[in-house]
Amino acid sequence: MKLIIAIIQPHKLEDVLQELDKKEIYLKTVSNVIGCGRQKGQTQVYRGRKETGNLLKKVRLEIAVNENYVEPTISAIVKAAKTGGIGDGKIFILNLEECVRIRTGEKGSVAIG
Repeated sequence: MKLIIAIIQPHKLEDVLQELDKKEIYLKTVSNVIGCGRQKGQTQVYRGRKETGNLLKKVRLEIAVNENYVEPTISAIVKAAKTGGIGDGKIFILNLEECVRIRTGEKGSVAIG
C-alpha cells in the first residue's frame, strides 16, 4: 500500500480529477494549501490575476492506493497537471503501513478498496 501526495496548481485540479477517474482511481482527499518551492515567490497568473509572494496557492491531493494502482495514479497526475512551466508541482510516494476502514474494521489493502 502507498500514500501518494501530489501538490499541483489549482487550475489543474479538474483535469487531474478527470484523469484519475479515467484510471478508476476514485478515493482521494483534496485540500487547498499554500507553499513555495523553487519558484521562490515568482509571479504567476491564476484565474486572470497575478499573484506574487513567497507562498503561492496550491492544491494537495492525498490518495491511498494498493500496489497495482501506484503507476496509473502517478501517470494520471503527471499527464493532467503538467504545463511544462515552473511550479507544476511534486508527487511524493510514501509507504503506507496500515489502513483501517472505520465502518467495518477491515484492515490493509481490503480497507483501501
